[in-house]
Amino acid sequence: MNDLVASYRKDGFVRVPSVLTPAEVQRYRDRAAGYLEQHRADRLQHDAIFSQLVNVWQQDPVLRELTLHPGIAEIAEQLAGFPLRLWHDQMLVKEPHSNAATHFHQDRPYWPHAGDRLPLSAWIALVDVPPERGCMTFLPGSQTRTDLKPQNLADEEDLFSRAPELRYSPRVTVPLYAGDCTFHSGYTGHMALPNTTDTARFAHINIYMDADTTYSGTPHVVTDPLELSPGAPLDGPQFPRPWAT
Repeated sequence: MNDLVASYRKDGFVRVPSVLTPAEVQRYRDRAAGYLEQHRADRLQHDAIFSQLVNVWQQDPVLRELTLHPGIAEIAEQLAGFPLRLWHDQMLVKEPHSNAATHFHQDRPYWPHAGDRLPLSAWIALVDVPPERGCMTFLPGSQTRTDLKPQNLADEEDLFSRAPELRYSPRVTVPLYAGDCTFHSGYTGHMALPNTTDTARFAHINIYMDADTTYSGTPHVVTDPLELSPGAPLDGPQFPRPWAT
């Protein structure tokens, strides 16, 4: 684990194989496919790049197990080095032959967080994800750029116009077997390749934040219904510590 922690803190991402057993993969993949069909009307679609369903853990008992998976949460907390809470989960699906890339971006600039240390995401593959099915590519070390505004996922130039030096950074593409996981910092630049295959790419993402994070006051689909005041702590049952549930 020490090597994983060192690699994560240096590069801003790390691959961890087999965070799920084959039986868990089948259970969660089958349920994810069923959930997508039941909730297609609820999807947040990003210019046909992918379909996104947020906070599925609050709606489905099987997917709740995956979002609150204590083993995955424990790895995340060891990588971070400080106490974490769940920010939200999301199901990200690239349909067969979607043929659209999710261009380089950082996650953290989208989130209404204040007073926080580096958040991180666990990107869990529920199917095999070779490059042609839309695996992730990372910009090692880019987590040090914490000053950028949100980027446009559909614009391949947007991140690089904001941080020109990142255009020539090394790029690491990370194929995953079903049950593998990547953890990446909320500030690590990353993209996902197009899905050119006959199989949908199902990924389940658990996003963790510093347990002391407060609300910045900016709009977000997760916090808007809560009617929080700026400075309010992001804690309570909506933002659990998964290993304590």
